[in-house]
Amino acid sequence: MTSSTVESPGWQRSLLGTLAVIAWTGDPTAESETPRTPFLMVYSLGDGAEGPEAGGEAMRAELEKLDLSIGDRLTDLGRAPQIPVSVLVEAQRAVLELPFMKVQCPVPPEWEKDAHESGTVYLIIATRPWPDAVGGKEVSPDRLRAFVSDEGLLQSSAHCLLPVRRVRV
Repeated sequence: MTSSTVESPGWQRSLLGTLAVIAWTGDPTAESETPRTPFLMVYSLGDGAEGPEAGGEAMRAELEKLDLSIGDRLTDLGRAPQIPVSVLVEAQRAVLELPFMKVQCPVPPEWEKDAHESGTVYLIIATRPWPDAVGGKEVSPDRLRAFVSDEGLLQSSAHCLLPVRRVRV
């Protein structure tokens, strides 16, 4: 998996630091023929002007402004259209838009297929920085698994089910 980097605008850039997005899919259960779950995760590299801790607090503040809970509650954004978060999936790209960032993340064809078949993407927005997962560089499945399965990370992140949009012709 390769992460994509996005620069944050204005004052947020100085607090949040460099933001990155990474995509992966979860494995289907043996007894299920449903598509694998496509995941996107937004995280900071922790390189904000006031350091990683301040960046984490700035991300938490952004999530609170959006009325997204932090912890184990999953927010279904298909049922909360007032929250301005969206993802467009086309041409092996996921275009993720939040009020504080917009990024195009390359995705493999299987990820795109799973996103279109399921109609949703599971979005994790981490308040904990991940400084060694630099945008544009490969992240091994083991490193990704170790980071996203950490209980502390999961409890300090926002979790959303995001409807997939497509280009209409």
